Amino acid sequence: MGRKICYFLCCFFTGLTAGDSITPGNNEVISSEGESVTLNCTYETTYTYPYLYWYRHYPNQTPQFILYKGAKSASDDEEIPDNRYESTTSDTSTKLIIQRLTLSDTALYYCSSFRSP
Repeated sequence: MGRKICYFLCCFFTGLTAGDSITPGNNEVISSEGESVTLNCTYETTYTYPYLYWYRHYPNQTPQFILYKGAKSASDDEEIPDNRYESTTSDTSTKLIIQRLTLSDTALYYCSSFRSP
């Protein structure tokens, strides 16, 4: 049987204004090597061009950028450098899908939202 992989999810919102929020859908996810996992965040914003970002954070290191994907009116804009990752967004949520899990995927994951100036 494959080794178990554990994920912890945290959120933050940059460019935060009154009424904006972002919340993890699950605090901890456990899966096995070779499988896929989906991490979720929900958000609220009145901004019509939000960008949703995902980061991976290993202990004693700086967070690493995974991807960003636009939402609402910016839904066609994205940067996803590694094809093991996918993201979907809606007007209220974002998902990170990690495929073909490896032990090195065990980490703390952050979702964040950004308002471009």
